[in-house]
Amino acid sequence: MSGKKTPVVFEIKEDSDILLDQIVAKYGLPDKSKALRCLLSYMEEKEDQWADMFETVRCPCG
Repeated sequence: MSGKKTPVVFEIKEDSDILLDQIVAKYGLPDKSKALRCLLSYMEEKEDQWADMFETVRCPCG
């Protein structure tokens, strides 16, 4: 999933933002954008597990 980067704007919950900050600090990443790209790359590798990840209701609040 390398190549040209496209700016994207989206909303996340505060605890997810804190989690990204923790990942950046723990792994010495340049920023939260890189952390998110790493997570998305990992997700791409696990496509066979998407149903479990996305069909499981973890929080009914959305």
